[in-house]
Parts: sequence; structure tokens; C-alpha cells
Amino acid sequence: MAAWYREHFAFVWRTLRRFGIPPQNLDDAVQDVFLVVQRRLIDFDRDSSARAWLFGVARFVARAQRRKLASQGRSEAAFSEYEHTTHEADPERAALQTQAAALVQRCLAALDEDKRWVFILADLEGLSGPELAQALELNLNTAYARLRAARKQFEAALRRERARAKE
Repeated sequence: MAAWYREHFAFVWRTLRRFGIPPQNLDDAVQDVFLVVQRRLIDFDRDSSARAWLFGVARFVARAQRRKLASQGRSEAAFSEYEHTTHEADPERAALQTQAAALVQRCLAALDEDKRWVFILADLEGLSGPELAQALELNLNTAYARLRAARKQFEAALRRERARAKE
């Protein structure tokens, strides 16, 4: 179990963050994912993708966390806020990274949810086509079609953002 944690912690953390878990709740959510993994590891099909399976577990945990936080009276706006922190010593580089991250976030926001997840998992997390299909419970051809469409929409959003910046 420790090997799973070491190998997949960063992926799970990023996935939960992208599912809208606020920074102050990420550690608990990651722990919840790995508790589920520990309980359900016997059910894991060793021939399938670990990241695809973890994505499904993270989606389940994020949904439960959002319900829990909403029932505690927290604002839904907290789930959509983007917070980028950096520990860079160079403030100029940190500012550029923050601007780039914000640009990517705006372009991702232009995609519908189905295409956004396909794009994130393929182009940001590096999942293969079969892993995408498994993680999102799609037919492989559907996964590839959504990825092509997502890339086109992302590029169009990026062009619009760049045009706005030139104005």
C-alpha cells in the first residue's frame, strides 16, 4: 500500500484539486482516497490502469467531500476558486507561472465537463487512450473523438485569450 501511495499521491492530489476540493481539505480527501484503495485493492483488476481506477475513486471521494462541505454551509464558490501557490525564489518566474496557470484554467473553463476531463487526463496527466476510456467509462473511439474535440476547443480558447491580451 505504501508503494501505491508514493507512486500515485501527486496524481490523486491533482485530480482532487481539479475536482474542486479546496486546498484546506485536500489532505483529508487524499487520505480518504487511499483508505478506499486499501479497502478495495482486492477488487482492482491488475490488467487495468491504476491511474484510471484511482481517478474513479477520487471522483467518488470528491463528490462525497463536496456534499459534506455543502452540508456544513460552506459556499459553493470555494469549490471553483483557483489557487496557485509557488515556492519559487524568483518572483518574476513565479508571476509568469501564475499567469500561465490562470491562462490554462480559463481555457479549460471554456470546455464542457466531458471534454475538460478528457483533455486533463490525456494532455496534462498523460493517460493513454485505453486508460482514458477506462477512467471515464467510455468506448475507446468515443474517448479519442472527445479528445480531438477537446484539443480543438482548447486551442480556440487559447487563441481568443491571446487575442484579448493583445487588445
